[in-house]
Amino acid sequence: MIAADRQEAEPGDVAPDKPGPRRMLSEKQVLEIVPVGRTTLYRMEKAGRFPKSTYISPNRRVWFEDQVVAWQKAVDEFDPNRGRGKGRRHHPDPVEILKALQKK
Repeated sequence: MIAADRQEAEPGDVAPDKPGPRRMLSEKQVLEIVPVGRTTLYRMEKAGRFPKSTYISPNRRVWFEDQVVAWQKAVDEFDPNRGRGKGRRHHPDPVEILKALQKK
C-alpha cells in the first residue's frame, strides 16, 4: 500500500457513537498537561489520586488521554478542608501547651 493512498483518521473524524482507539500519552505529554513534577505525578498515581499508567512494553509507560481528561474535570479548584501533605500539619507550640497545663 502506498503511503499517499492511506487516509489516516483525525481525532475529530471519528463518529461519536462509534468508539475509536484510545489515545495514549507519554510521560512527557502528561507532564505538559498536568502542572506537577515527575515524582509528584508518580506519588499521586500510587496514592490513587491520578489515573494509573499502563506499560505497553517493558520500558514504555503511557496514560490514556480520556482518563487524564476525566481526572482534570474532577479536580476541585479549592477545598479548604483538604489535607496539607506531609510535614505541613499544624503542630501546636510547646510553650502554649505548657501554659495551658499550668493553668489547670
